[in-house]
Amino acid sequence: MTATIEELEPTRPPARALALRPSVREALWGLVFIGPWVVGLLLFTAGPMIASLVMSLTDFNLVRPEATRFVGLDNYARLVSDPTIAQSLIATFKFALLAIPLTMAASLGFALLLNHPKLAFKGPLRALVYMPVMIPLVASTLVWLGFLNTETGWLNAMLGSLGLPQPDWINSETWVYPALSLIGLWGIGNFMLINIAGLQSVPTELYEAARMDGAGAWTQFRRITIPLMSPVLLYNLVIILIGTFQYFTQAFVITNGRGDPNNATLFMNLVLYREGFIFNHMGYASAIAWLLFVVVLVLTLLLFGFARRRVYYAGGER
Repeated sequence: MTATIEELEPTRPPARALALRPSVREALWGLVFIGPWVVGLLLFTAGPMIASLVMSLTDFNLVRPEATRFVGLDNYARLVSDPTIAQSLIATFKFALLAIPLTMAASLGFALLLNHPKLAFKGPLRALVYMPVMIPLVASTLVWLGFLNTETGWLNAMLGSLGLPQPDWINSETWVYPALSLIGLWGIGNFMLINIAGLQSVPTELYEAARMDGAGAWTQFRRITIPLMSPVLLYNLVIILIGTFQYFTQAFVITNGRGDPNNATLFMNLVLYREGFIFNHMGYASAIAWLLFVVVLVLTLLLFGFARRRVYYAGGER
């Protein structure tokens, strides 16, 4: 029999779809999922940061944007000679030295209490501590203003009934930082929950072994809880540090933006707001923002350097 032309042609393998290695396919899917976040980062974080950096090199004024001129480093030179900037830095550091340790200690203390195995109603109690986070800052600050009022506030009434001094919380340079720190404790719910998660990640076998060796509660806390929770504590510390140096809303509501008493609450963010949105010096305000960024960045790097040998990770790295 005579073979047909089709039969004489060699058979071709069927077309195969483009095959990707599993690692490449996994990386592509990762890019797909983080794509929206990357777009948001570029549009709403990186873009405004670059714009503010460019703006800090000009004399941009919100009222007369058409008259904007390039002034180079004049705004940064003004930062050095402006006494308000030095004063605001000192006020911010003073407040941070009190607020950061107090917030760290209170959030860890509530976490230890609400994670205790013998405590009843842990779920509702955790919800109660977390609930103030959901209240708008302005509304909660106004409530605290009434609570801390010198004449009619509940706190001074309780102190007076115990025969204790009744400070002028808001109008005293000595007591305004403790007052603001006390207000800040209203919103420690987030840090408390993070600390609870850290506590629950500590293996219970270590506590059992420590008790068998005769270790008390304080020794277990110092030798087991703190070292194994150190990454969580470092995370909370960095977030609290950044939030403290961005402190604005409560100080603005309490003093109506004036920085009273005697500029004790004239924090960096308050000066930035005044220069940018009251005096319309947006170029100078952008320079203040970058100064604040550099200060927080340096402090964070110093913190990481200090914690390098004091933070214990699960993999054994320090």
